[in-house]
Amino acid sequence: MLPALALTLVAAVGCREPAKSDFRYSTDASSRAGLVALADGVLTANEAGAVIRLDSSGRVVWRVPLDREVATRPALLADGVIAGTVGGGLVRLALADGTEQWRLTGEPPVLTAPVADAEGKNLFLVAPDGAVRRLAADTGKTDWERPPPGKPEPTAAPRGYPTPVVDGGLVVVALGDAGLMALATQDGAKRWQKDVRDVLGMVLWRDTLYVSTRQGLVVALRVADGAVRWEHAPAERLTGPPSLALGALWVGAGGDSPALVGLSPSEGKEVARVPLPDPLVTGVAPVRDELLLVPTSGRKGRLIALKATTWERAFSVRADTPLRTKPVVRDDQVIVLGLDGRVLAWRLRFPAP
Repeated sequence: MLPALALTLVAAVGCREPAKSDFRYSTDASSRAGLVALADGVLTANEAGAVIRLDSSGRVVWRVPLDREVATRPALLADGVIAGTVGGGLVRLALADGTEQWRLTGEPPVLTAPVADAEGKNLFLVAPDGAVRRLAADTGKTDWERPPPGKPEPTAAPRGYPTPVVDGGLVVVALGDAGLMALATQDGAKRWQKDVRDVLGMVLWRDTLYVSTRQGLVVALRVADGAVRWEHAPAERLTGPPSLALGALWVGAGGDSPALVGLSPSEGKEVARVPLPDPLVTGVAPVRDELLLVPTSGRKGRLIALKATTWERAFSVRADTPLRTKPVVRDDQVIVLGLDGRVLAWRLRFPAP
């Protein structure tokens, strides 16, 4: 039996039932792995070690059990999926039916999301100690490995790092106190390094890498050489990675009054600030050119829709579970993953033209 979904819909004046529940699916365990958008659905995983593909109606296409928790978002290839576990397992599954294509065991815990290059031929992994490896996506064989940037603390607890960014022959990794480092995808050679610490996340747009930090700093870097284009501190503390949508760069601001802050991508100037009921710890998502969807991480798990340009609240839906991963939007359908492992979907209703 699926757990009951307590759904509260709050509509702005003049907007009747702007969102309707589309489907709900329980993965049967808590999840922090996020959602991978597919052409006809989503892919997710949970702490029980299940990797699950759902179609756009919420039907299970396949479900593959692994031996340990999958704590990060799987990497999507053209015809395959690569998922890692906290126990040091790494597996490639066929996207079509979940058939296992290869498996590695005895690896470092996979606590940082693996990423593939644009061709889907190479996979990049960051170990808890900061070592970086490139694997052949078709076989799992290690092509090169770069050692940790420094000697790890003997009592340091295993942790994950922000998802790396791959672009133009570079893989950019954020390694805690070691800062940002750009490595050549071909051989792992260091191309540049920046003393930008405690990175929450990174996003690439054209030739610029946008980085947010826990200390409240947002930095725009030229990805080719790490040159700083601008930096801005919109809050004393930020709570999540940056995301680009509807012409702005968005970050979550923490403190006593959580907020969503919008910055100009070209110069870092603040262009919007919207109070939130709970912190934003993940990315936002646009719907057409009309709405900005903001998932909040409080116990009530609100998904707030803001009107484009004015950033006034259009409506919100409540899932009663923290929303800590970015929503997936497909046309008028929006899909979210709750911390309790439920995949929830709504259909958004727009006024007739």
